[in-house]
Amino acid sequence: MAQSLELLLIQFLMPDNDARRQAEEQIRRLARDPQVVPALVHHLRTAKTPNVRQLAAVLLRKKITSHWPKLPLDSKASLKQALIDSITLDHSHPVRRASANVVSIIAKYAIPAGEWPELLPFLFQCSQSPQEDHREVALILFSSLTETIGATFQSHLNNLQPILLKCLQDESSSRVRIAALKAVGSFIEYVNDGGDIVKMFRDFVPSILNVSRQCLANGEEDVASIAFEIFDELIESPAPLLGDSVRSIVQFSLEVSANQDLEINIRQQAIQIISWLAKFKASFLKKHKLVVPILQVMCPLLTETANEDEDSDLAADRSAAEVIDTMAINLPRHVLAPVLEFASVSFHHINPKYREAAVTSLGVISEGCCEHLKDKLEDCLKIVLEALKDQEQMVRGAASFALGQFAEHLQPEILSHYANVLPCILNALEDPSDEVKEKSYYALAAFCEDMGEDILPYLDPLICKLVMSLQSSPRNLQETCMSAIGSVAAAAEQAFTPYAEKVLEMMKGFMVLTSDEDLCARARATEVVGIVAMAVGRARVEAILPPFIEAAISGFGLDYSELREYTHGFFSNVAEILGDSFTQYLPHVVPLVFSSCNLDDGSAVDIDDADSVDNGFGGVSSDDDVNDEPRVRNISVRTGVLDEKAAATQAIGFFALHTKSAYAPYLEESLKILIRHSGYFHEDLRLQAVISLKHILTAVRAIPPTHADVQEKQKDVLDTVLNIYIKTMTEDDDKEVVAQACMSVADIVKDCGFAAIEPYILRLAEATLVLLRQESSCQQVESDGEDDGDIDHDEVLMDAVSDLLPAFAKVMGSYFDPIFAKLFDPLMKFAKSPHPPQDKTMVVATLAEVAQEMGAPISAYVDKIMPLVLKELASSDATNRRNAAFCVGEICKNGGATALKYYGDILRSLHNLFSNSESDDAVRDNAAGAIARMIMVQPQSIPLNQVLPVFIKALPLKEDHEESMPVYSCICSLLLSSHPQILPLVPDVIHVFAQVVVSPDESDEVKTNIGKAVSHLISVYGQQMQPILSALPPAHANALATFASRR
Repeated sequence: MAQSLELLLIQFLMPDNDARRQAEEQIRRLARDPQVVPALVHHLRTAKTPNVRQLAAVLLRKKITSHWPKLPLDSKASLKQALIDSITLDHSHPVRRASANVVSIIAKYAIPAGEWPELLPFLFQCSQSPQEDHREVALILFSSLTETIGATFQSHLNNLQPILLKCLQDESSSRVRIAALKAVGSFIEYVNDGGDIVKMFRDFVPSILNVSRQCLANGEEDVASIAFEIFDELIESPAPLLGDSVRSIVQFSLEVSANQDLEINIRQQAIQIISWLAKFKASFLKKHKLVVPILQVMCPLLTETANEDEDSDLAADRSAAEVIDTMAINLPRHVLAPVLEFASVSFHHINPKYREAAVTSLGVISEGCCEHLKDKLEDCLKIVLEALKDQEQMVRGAASFALGQFAEHLQPEILSHYANVLPCILNALEDPSDEVKEKSYYALAAFCEDMGEDILPYLDPLICKLVMSLQSSPRNLQETCMSAIGSVAAAAEQAFTPYAEKVLEMMKGFMVLTSDEDLCARARATEVVGIVAMAVGRARVEAILPPFIEAAISGFGLDYSELREYTHGFFSNVAEILGDSFTQYLPHVVPLVFSSCNLDDGSAVDIDDADSVDNGFGGVSSDDDVNDEPRVRNISVRTGVLDEKAAATQAIGFFALHTKSAYAPYLEESLKILIRHSGYFHEDLRLQAVISLKHILTAVRAIPPTHADVQEKQKDVLDTVLNIYIKTMTEDDDKEVVAQACMSVADIVKDCGFAAIEPYILRLAEATLVLLRQESSCQQVESDGEDDGDIDHDEVLMDAVSDLLPAFAKVMGSYFDPIFAKLFDPLMKFAKSPHPPQDKTMVVATLAEVAQEMGAPISAYVDKIMPLVLKELASSDATNRRNAAFCVGEICKNGGATALKYYGDILRSLHNLFSNSESDDAVRDNAAGAIARMIMVQPQSIPLNQVLPVFIKALPLKEDHEESMPVYSCICSLLLSSHPQILPLVPDVIHVFAQVVVSPDESDEVKTNIGKAVSHLISVYGQQMQPILSALPPAHANALATFASRR
């Protein structure tokens, strides 16, 4: 075999493709025989050309896994010795490296079995050899062995550390330094939390930094690049490897980031380290006071101009903006002040790049710092709107971008500035620069979407301008222009009707385009048709939709992922518009949705196979040996397909929700897809799956239970959905996905009732408890062991979690008490320092709703709740006061005798909410609701002669009409019982009642109750009532008379 194999190896290396293919086939056939191993060993040591020796080693690595157990001991011994000889004696670096890779594979099996005890001592000896090649290959082997027998090195780390440190500082060989850096990085994965081990790795950092600085000074940027890869591993390691070294790592990274003499790639790596720290180790940056030093480097980087030959994605200004964005999201209150200072100073700079950086910085922090930025919105808008008029295009473009970010993230506060903002955007749409126009369309789209009826005065000029632009602009501007049209339509709703026909006709022209360069515009037009149809309603569009639906379906034949994505969104909208009439389209659109859901998502696995890829030996790897174990380095995904699958997954839910039982034929396949997607690696797809699962359940429950198997199917689907939700709540690592699962659970609990969810209630409660204790997977963040007293309200997750408790209470009533007892203390922790005001009011609102639904058992908690609620009644935040007023009313209503002792304190606190100093109508409405509840349950405990005049003076309710029933029922009850304290106030009460019965915001039930009370007064006090009624405006008097005459 040896002789024939040698010829085949030589033939494989020939440039002739046919000869190469023949050799590959025969090599693959020979490689099935264990005797190939000694033959390959022979060529590894004796072949004259390095390429043949290297190829022999590559083939050994490929086949040794399957053949090693079958080899006799003498063959194993000769193989091991040949590899050692190759590593130490061969003059070719690629051959030594390839032999080292074979050693790492054999070691995986030989070391644990005790078949190669001399390997590690040999490597220790080599690593200290005076020969550079020996030191290097020993370090390379240490690196590769960690991937096969990493755990074995745990006991040797103490001996390895001084060797690695020495090699890191090897002045005579850059190759040794590089290999030492890689070895250090490879060991990080196997580090545990042991104190000695952690200290050992922290001790490496100064040496790594010293070597890296030397290498940068010598122009060896590739070595410094390896250092950043190690820092990346340190940051991602679950072991606390950073410690105080984070300061020196940040300092070095900032030095490299700011050094314009270095290549952009190495600077990009340095900036990325800062970004990872901000994302994964934010508390370290706070603890070591590194936020301001980082921003003092990153903000000025925004002023850098990229070289024309540089990749724009690697440009320092773009990378710095991403870092600032990440820091704003994870450290909002620490980022705001330094960025505002930079923006206010730079905006007046003579250099336009600084002015551009000023407004860019405001735009990029608007998402993360949204709550804090809202208080500074007026000052920030002043800068941005002024920048929109700057003489330099780059500044105007940045201003348009920032304005779009404000519109997207600073809702609803930004809308109150529409009178200043909209005219500025309209002017920007006339900008001579297409780039400024494009960003202005984005700003307009983001701003208009939530304006509602405030957009109406601007509707005509807006549509005229947008339609004109759509007719005359290049394709890229047409696409953003269409987005703006969609946002305007969504805001205007029915008022958009006069423009709908023209806009839809224009969209029809785009929806027949088939050229590749036009498909993005076609996708956007498809989206706009769905939005316009939603805005103007079914009655006006149902008859004209079929050709648009037909065009949308035909677009699937064009093989363009973004078009399919937007088309799924269009179908979702049409399903919502048409409801059960959409059933006729299900046979056409459901297969398209399934097709997208089942697409290969384009995962690209990068195999670390240096031998075959770098040296042209890839063909020999395509054998059938399932035991080969290449190393997976990373996975990438084509995001276009991911977005398409997410849109299709959403469409499944919409189809099920709006066609209900008609969707039955597709339920089984839909459920399979959603189950699969609920465990998908990307959170966007899991989110849509979690939403759609609830809609599938809705559709299943709508099927008439004509057969016993229907009810069984409904139970099965409920079981599947709830099990997925429970798992998601505790195990999913994305907060938005978990929050959606919680919201869906709350809805299902309320919709299905206690009987259906009883088998799951304890597990649901346990999952809720895990979330309240902040112990779920999505709540696991890094910790440096210290509480820095800086906690932000987790609006996305905890508001959804807290809504679960009232949902449980609603269906369980007083039986919720044993579960609530376990959840109470973890919930109350959110009301304690250092939690922010938003957390406190979240707790108070939850307690109020639980008290409302659970009833009398809340009395056991009154003494623990009341101090918090009384304090919140005096909060500086209107939302907190509002929720506290609602809560105190429910506690008094349901708390029984336990609440009585607090009545005096409650009344004093509520009195302040009725004074002129209270500017919020909703707060006053809820205070009135609290008083009403107190009167209804304990009238004898309230000084009605003092309370009623203040109470009635605050009426009618102005904003929170959910309080209408308790408030007006209380007054009606006092009137119907002819309570002596209410009678002197009857003229004021009638005046209030007259306003209530003409209000479109009040329900018929409230008005009917008022009518009964007024009828009672007329029947008892007829003579005295006439002058009071006569004093009313005629419309009010007539409305009151109408309801009073009802029986």
